[in-house]
Amino acid sequence: MAPVVRELAKYPDLITPLVTVTAQHREMLDQVLQLFSIKPDYDLDIMSKRQTLFDITGKALQGLNEVFIKERPDIVLVHGDTTTTFVGALASFYHQITVGHVEAGLRTGDKYSPFPEEMNRKLTGALTDIHFAPTMSSRQNLLTEAVQQDKIFVTGNTVIDALIATVDENYSFSGSIANIDFKSKRVVLITTHRRENLGERMRHVYQALRDIVNEFDDVEVVFPVHKNPRVRVAVEAELGGLERVHLIDPLDYQPFANLLARSYLVLTDSGGIQEEAPALGKPVLVLRDTTERPEAIGAGTVKLIGTDRERVYAETKALLTSKEQYKSMAAACNPYGDGLAAKRIVEYILWKYGLAGKVPAGYECTIG
Repeated sequence: MAPVVRELAKYPDLITPLVTVTAQHREMLDQVLQLFSIKPDYDLDIMSKRQTLFDITGKALQGLNEVFIKERPDIVLVHGDTTTTFVGALASFYHQITVGHVEAGLRTGDKYSPFPEEMNRKLTGALTDIHFAPTMSSRQNLLTEAVQQDKIFVTGNTVIDALIATVDENYSFSGSIANIDFKSKRVVLITTHRRENLGERMRHVYQALRDIVNEFDDVEVVFPVHKNPRVRVAVEAELGGLERVHLIDPLDYQPFANLLARSYLVLTDSGGIQEEAPALGKPVLVLRDTTERPEAIGAGTVKLIGTDRERVYAETKALLTSKEQYKSMAAACNPYGDGLAAKRIVEYILWKYGLAGKVPAGYECTIG
């Protein structure tokens, strides 16, 4: 959402943007606010140790209720698929405030995959008045759910706006990855955190990675390990102490974006990376059975491989040994945007409220 906040600030005579954060994940939030020089007008600071979805939902709903009573905004913009997103839309509905959903229309068709994100975005969609869909596929998902065509506007994804603004070829890393020679080593970046992958599924992935490192001397693995204790225990058991495997704390957005830009390939169960990697021409092996981002699969830069040990090993090895297969995935095709999504969103809002003369053109991208 940071690029949208920045874009809104360009129209002080027409728009009064009020930034509200729940801080359902304090550390991840703070580093982004600092990077993009955003100071929230309201910080609900709801995060607590061992918080549950019930904790997040209840605290966020009550906190946003108080903000909306005080401010009575004309429109509330929520982003993506977090519990905060759904609660923001619900609180807005209770106050009869217009909801604009940024990154609307992503679907897997399985309400438990990913959990709880799939239902968060579907429930948000049911409460949304303006759907800012990142792609034509997302738009089609919404049309299939009987959303009126004139309530959908295709923008590209703001994640690409943020990524382009953050990647710097002269960026200097710190910590354990500062000494990696990205020119002579092939860096495999891995991230895992999905609830549905906890347990044996994750262990199978880590075992496959161990096999890869043992086989390829020029491969370095960088693994920003999620702070979920169940993830950390499994990672340490399977990969701890292994040469050329760097188990590090989660990175702030800026170093992570630059690490992504310099990596050879990516293994992840994350959603956003499936969009960011195509913008940088990086092959991605998705450690899931479903994805709400089929455009990257269609573009050929992402492959859905699940978590089976033999499959993860085979697919990773193929990209490390076959130049043709690597090139076919690395070929830059970006179905997710051109870095102007935030501009389109704000221009649409200005038009919608009679502050601009014409509706802006939506984003179009043809794959193939």
